Amino acid sequence: MPEVPPTVDLRLDELHGALVDPALTSMNFLNEVAGRYPDAISLAAGRPYEEFFEVEAVHRYLDRFCRHLAEDLGHPPDQVRRTLLQYGRTKGIVHHLVAEHLAVEEKITVDPEAIVVTVGCQEAMYLVLRALRADPRDVLFAVAPTYVGLTGAARLVDLPVLPVASGPAGIDLDDLVTQIRRARAAGRRPRACYVMPDFANPSGASLDVPTRRELLAVAAAEEILLLEDNPYGLFQLAPGDRPPTLKALDGDRRVVYLGTFAKTALPGARVGYVVADQRVGAPDGTVGWFADELAKIKSMVTVNTSPIAQAVVGGRLLEYGGSLVRANEREIAAYRRNLRQALDGLAARFPPDDPVGRWISWTAPAGGFFVVVTLPVPADDALLERSARRHGVLWTPMHHFYDGGVPVRALRLSVSAVTPAQLEQGLDRLAALLRTELWRSRADRAVGPAAEETPESLPRLDRRVSGAER
Repeated sequence: MPEVPPTVDLRLDELHGALVDPALTSMNFLNEVAGRYPDAISLAAGRPYEEFFEVEAVHRYLDRFCRHLAEDLGHPPDQVRRTLLQYGRTKGIVHHLVAEHLAVEEKITVDPEAIVVTVGCQEAMYLVLRALRADPRDVLFAVAPTYVGLTGAARLVDLPVLPVASGPAGIDLDDLVTQIRRARAAGRRPRACYVMPDFANPSGASLDVPTRRELLAVAAAEEILLLEDNPYGLFQLAPGDRPPTLKALDGDRRVVYLGTFAKTALPGARVGYVVADQRVGAPDGTVGWFADELAKIKSMVTVNTSPIAQAVVGGRLLEYGGSLVRANEREIAAYRRNLRQALDGLAARFPPDDPVGRWISWTAPAGGFFVVVTLPVPADDALLERSARRHGVLWTPMHHFYDGGVPVRALRLSVSAVTPAQLEQGLDRLAALLRTELWRSRADRAVGPAAEETPESLPRLDRRVSGAER
C-alpha cells in the first residue's frame, strides 16, 4: 500500500524564516553525518580534549565553592544551600570570580556588576545581538569566514551580518571602513563588528598587537562596538607571553567581551559570560551598565544560569587562584602536541614535489584547534559524506562558514579532541580521500598530466617525507 503522508499541523513557511537558513541547519547536518558513521575518526568537532576529564573533580569543585560561600563570604548553611540549589541571581553567582580571573589572566579590570554569567557563550552572543538589534536598519559586521553560531544567532534576531575581508593581518581594516560607510550610505545603521582575535574559528587566524590597536581606533572613529569572542586565547602553540585581548587594550569601552569556560573548565557545565561595561543612558537621565540590560533579556530566556554548573566552574577557578593557564597545563600541552603533529603530518603526506601535494596547501596557525586545508576541488557536503562512508574520517566543509552558497575549496580540521594515534590515522584517511578525489577530478577534467594517472600510481600513503610548515 502507498504510504499515507503524515498530517501537517504547522507549515515551515509560516514559522520564523531563520529556520530554513543554512546557518541553523549546518550544525545539525554535521551531527547527523557523525551519527551515521560512529566509527569514523572525527577531525570535525571543536571539542576540548577528554583524556583529563574527572567525575571526581566535579565534586571537589562543588565542595570548594561551598566552602568559599561559607568561609570567605560568611554565608550561613541555609544560605549556602539556597545559593546552590534554588533559582539564582539572573546575572550569576560567580561574577566576582570571573572578574578576578580576568584581572589575573587577561589584565582586564572590570566591575563584577558589569558581567552576566550565561548558559554558554552562545547565550551571551544572543543576548548582545538581541539588545543591539533595535531597528530594521541595523546591521552587524563579521570577519569572513565566520563562526556559524554567531551567524545563526544573528538570524534569529533578524540582524543582517555583512562580511568583512580577513586579509593577511586577520582583518582587512580598509575593507571594514569601506563596508561600514557603504552600509551607512545605503541607509543602514552599523552597530558592531564581531571578531575572534586569537586562533579564530574556523580560520585559525590571529591579529597582531598593532592590528588590534588599529581596529580599536577604527571602532572609535566609526562609532561601532567590537564583539570580541575569545574561546581559544590560552592555547598558543609556542610558550611565552600572549598578546593582550582587545578588551585589555580598550580604553573607550568599545569592546563587549564574550567568554566561555567550555574549553578551559568543563564543556558539560555550559557556562559562559559577557563583559558589558558600556554605560547606558535612560530617558529619565539614569545611567546603568549594558550588562543590566542584557540581564533583562536573559530573565525572559533562561531566567538564570544553573547555580550548580556555576559552582563547579567557580570551584575550579578558586582551586587555581583564578588562573586557567595553571588549570589547563596538561590540556595546553596536548593541544600544542596535536597541532604540531597535524602540521608535520600534512607536510609529510603532501610535500611540494608530490604529484598531489603541489595541489594542496594549509594554514599554519599560531595556536588553537583548527587547520584549514585548501584543495583543488570543492569540499562540499557530498565529499564529506564520501569521506565518512568510504574513508572513515570526518572534517568540516568551509562553506558552512560563508554566506551565499558559493562552493568553497577548503575544509577545516579540528585537532583538539583526538589522541595522537587517532590523529595519525585520521590524517592517513584524509590523505587517501584527497588522493582519490584529486585523481578522479583531474582525470575527468584532464587537468595537467593526471589523465593517465591512477590512484595506485600516486605515492604510497605510508611514505613519510619531512617538510616545513607552509
